[in-house]
Amino acid sequence: MDKKNYKEEKLHKVRHSLSHLLAAAVLEKWPKAKLAIGPVIDNGFYYDFDFSNNTELRGHNIDQHGQVSISEKDLAELEKRMKELVRQNLDFTKKKITFAQAKKLFAKAPYKIELIKELHQKKSPLSIYETSHRSKSLPAGRQEPNQRKSGLVFSDLCSGPHVDNTKEINPEGFKLTHLAGAYWRGDEKNKMLTRIYGVAFEDKKELEKYLKMMEEAEKRDHRKLGKDLDLFVFSDVVGKGLPLLTPKGSVIRKELEKFVLEEETKRGYQHVITPPLAKVDLYKLSGHYPYYKETMYPVMKIEGEELILRPMTCPHHFMLYKSRPHSYKELPMRIAELSSQFRYEKSGELSGLTRVRTFCLADAHIICAKDQAEKEIKDVLELIDYINKIFGFKKGVDYRYRLSLGDRKDAKKYYKDDKAWDKAEEILRRVLKNIKAPFFEAENEAAFYGPKIDIQMKRVNGQEETAFTVQYDFVMPKRFNLTYIDKDGKEKEAVVIHRSSIGAFERTMALLIEHYAGAFPTWLAPVQVKIIPVSEKHLKYARKIEREMREKEIRVELADANETLGKRIREGEIQKIPYLLVVGDREESAKSVNVRRYGKGEQGTMNIDEIIKKITKEISERSS
Repeated sequence: MDKKNYKEEKLHKVRHSLSHLLAAAVLEKWPKAKLAIGPVIDNGFYYDFDFSNNTELRGHNIDQHGQVSISEKDLAELEKRMKELVRQNLDFTKKKITFAQAKKLFAKAPYKIELIKELHQKKSPLSIYETSHRSKSLPAGRQEPNQRKSGLVFSDLCSGPHVDNTKEINPEGFKLTHLAGAYWRGDEKNKMLTRIYGVAFEDKKELEKYLKMMEEAEKRDHRKLGKDLDLFVFSDVVGKGLPLLTPKGSVIRKELEKFVLEEETKRGYQHVITPPLAKVDLYKLSGHYPYYKETMYPVMKIEGEELILRPMTCPHHFMLYKSRPHSYKELPMRIAELSSQFRYEKSGELSGLTRVRTFCLADAHIICAKDQAEKEIKDVLELIDYINKIFGFKKGVDYRYRLSLGDRKDAKKYYKDDKAWDKAEEILRRVLKNIKAPFFEAENEAAFYGPKIDIQMKRVNGQEETAFTVQYDFVMPKRFNLTYIDKDGKEKEAVVIHRSSIGAFERTMALLIEHYAGAFPTWLAPVQVKIIPVSEKHLKYARKIEREMREKEIRVELADANETLGKRIREGEIQKIPYLLVVGDREESAKSVNVRRYGKGEQGTMNIDEIIKKITKEISERSS
């Protein structure tokens, strides 16, 4: 095992062990709390508790779900107790138990009993981990489970892994961070529980580094900045996960759309428009219905037909292709669309613009001959790299590639054709190697109809999210009979490359808000210039500049002259407007403006033609 994997495995054990110590501390403080689950997550751990109807917690606030609202003071006390437990050098011991023993041991833990019954039905082995004081009867390192003294601190249903002893945990390397509500097993039909989160690292230095990153991420959180900069809102009356873009947010969206349309058109894409719903039969034909049924919206029965909001666009594009015969001379055919799509996401998983129930995807399907596929995939990756470069994302730093593979043994989830899978995966792997892309491989991440390359973007909180996808599809051409007439006059089966050049606009907007911390480059900024007259007597001159800029299609605002100059400049800074142009007597007589650039301060005086030329150049070049 290499050093990196060893470190990750060790941290995994540490974090898992800390989740047990958290549960132990909670039960010590509130013995009647009911335990749910406590897994390891990225950078830390959590544990879910049911505190409802708990008489021990009188005096605490009760939320709408009947759960106790634990305070920051409670978290601090729990964390302090966990550190004390760590310093006691407690052992973690695994013991196998029978179904009968498990039911007896967890008789007063309904959530554990539910899990035990499921594991028993699946004939999975049952085990517990005991956290206890080390026996003094034998030398250190030689104790056997049945020789430990009765110094049990905590016991939980668990398969592990854990540290052998808490001395492997650095008491200064972890922290309890926050609380959240969480439905039992992620199902909103179930009871809402209280989730306590924690983070854990090798040492205090790594912990502080992470906490500092989280502090910066909080400042850049697109949900906060979206509200502060008036970019988007949500309405309970409209519905959960259905974002409403304001005029300013719509500017960013339209600029992104314009960018995508321009770049795709240059690269030979043909843009189409298809309806946002279709007959269920279309998705049964494609094979999507059984796989994505749970994330689709309910069927609408109208005039004897069953219609459904589309969760993807590919079947629509295939029917467009099938509307007439095609020659090999037309291939590759690159069919693109800015398409609205609809997917049901559980309310607990919704998050700002990154996880919504309706989104617009810069979608495309390249229908080509098999010997054209490799070049098309390469060209798609070059397009994605170019778009990321314009946004200021650095390959290998801000994003990397994941080669998502299928599981040949899972015939229910993946189309059975090992030879086709081998060939498709090798093509994708070869392209990634040829372009020297930073990539890693992941099993069981492919769609049912073929392997894919996922572009994994790193957010400011350090987590990765899939933003773009390129997929090799050898299944849909068979299902839809996607063929062409080859140069020998014979009918041949095509292949399909699914791809998204910019991903979902909503998610991309969220990434960009956080990446730029709301300070968008000039070409994307909702307001590019704000003109600030020193006093009312300079309004006429300011309006003249405003007209000239509007004629050059610069998005410009004129500040109200009734407020103080300092306040108007500060407001412009708060709104992160790229250019603030102050005009007074001196500027009016010289036909100039005093330029302030966001993040760079005062830039001196420039004549009107000069500043207009500078701004329009930044816009046309889409410079970051």
